[in-house]
Amino acid sequence: MALVLIGGLMLSAVFAYVSGSSFVLQDGYGLDETTFGLVFGANAVGLTVASQLNPALIHRFSVVGVLTGATVVGVLASAALSVAGATGWLGLAGILVPLAVVVASCGLSLPNTPALALTRHGEAAGTAAAMLGAVQFGVGALVAPLVGLSGSGSAVPMGVVMLGVTLLAFALMFGVVRRDESAMSFG
Repeated sequence: MALVLIGGLMLSAVFAYVSGSSFVLQDGYGLDETTFGLVFGANAVGLTVASQLNPALIHRFSVVGVLTGATVVGVLASAALSVAGATGWLGLAGILVPLAVVVASCGLSLPNTPALALTRHGEAAGTAAAMLGAVQFGVGALVAPLVGLSGSGSAVPMGVVMLGVTLLAFALMFGVVRRDESAMSFG
């Protein structure tokens, strides 16, 4: 269940990005539609590249190790995004760089949470996969509206929501998954 929640929380960071980035980047930072589209597309490429690098990483590190790294990087980048949003640190670059890193970290976590969760439920893989997908999208759907509660073009709400969900994923990773890693014998 911890892996399902980690997947849902990391996907929530992507949902927070999707729901808040246009307001932050267009209203708050003045990007026009074309520039915003290019930034959004670049982050989509970053997410895709990270997920495509995943097989090479899991050959070098364990699946749990890659997932742990993704949650740690997600927390650090979300914290940087929150600080940059609150202080104006580094201007637009202070928002774009950590935002890209958070989205890419999700690209590393999203393939690994189902891989780990399903290794323990091979006999019911279809049911387990359906539950995993439903919970991931359900958590994302619950979290995404939190970004818009402030009603501003500030990066702070988006960053804080991303920080909150990645911190929860991090806590589950270290409090449950890594603690039980030896008992679960993940490769």
